[in-house]
Amino acid sequence: MSDPTQRQLLLGSTSPYRRDLLARLRIPFEVAAPEVDETAYLNETPKQLACRLAMAKARAVAARFPSHVVIGSDQVADLDGLALGKPGDHARAVLQLQQMRGKTVVFQTAVAVVCRDSGFAQMDLAQVQVKFRELSDAQIEAYLLAEMPYDCAGSAKSEGLGIALLERIDNDDPSALVGLPLIRTCHMLEAAGVRVLGA
Repeated sequence: MSDPTQRQLLLGSTSPYRRDLLARLRIPFEVAAPEVDETAYLNETPKQLACRLAMAKARAVAARFPSHVVIGSDQVADLDGLALGKPGDHARAVLQLQQMRGKTVVFQTAVAVVCRDSGFAQMDLAQVQVKFRELSDAQIEAYLLAEMPYDCAGSAKSEGLGIALLERIDNDDPSALVGLPLIRTCHMLEAAGVRVLGA
C-alpha cells in the first residue's frame, strides 16, 4: 500500500529493463520519457557521458513533475575510452561484440535522483568490469540471432543468454549491469525522503 505522506516516485526512462529492476523495490512508481538528446559531446569520456545523461534525464522529467522524486539513469559501455551505446541493429551489434571479445569492458552506469520542489539532487556511478570471452564470429552470430539485444549498451543481456559471452563480472552493485544500480538507488531514494522499507 502506498504511503500518502511520501512524494510520488517517477522513473525517467522508457527502458523495460530499468522498469523491471525498480519494481523489485515494491514502491509504487510511474514512468515518464525523459526526451533528452543522448549525443555525446566532443571529447566526452564514457563516464562523463553516462553521468551527464543520467542527471539530464532526471532533471528533464522533474521539470514536468516538480513535486515528484524522479530517477534518471544511463549506461555506456566503455572499451578503452571508446563509448559503445545501444547498437540499434544487427550489423552494429556484430561489430561491438567483435571489438569486445577477449577484452575487459567497463559498463558505466549512472543514476540520478532529483526532486525539484525540495531542491534534492544526487548522482552516483556504478562501474562494472566485464571480461568477454574470446568469441568466434559464429558464436556472436548465434547469440545475436537468439536474443537480438539491439537496445542494450554493448549488445549483450547479462541477465539472459548474454551471460554465456562473459568470462568474469566484477562489481559492487549486481543490478548495475542490467541498467539501474539498485543499491545506490536505495540510498539516494532514502536521502530524498522515499522510505524503501517503510521504516
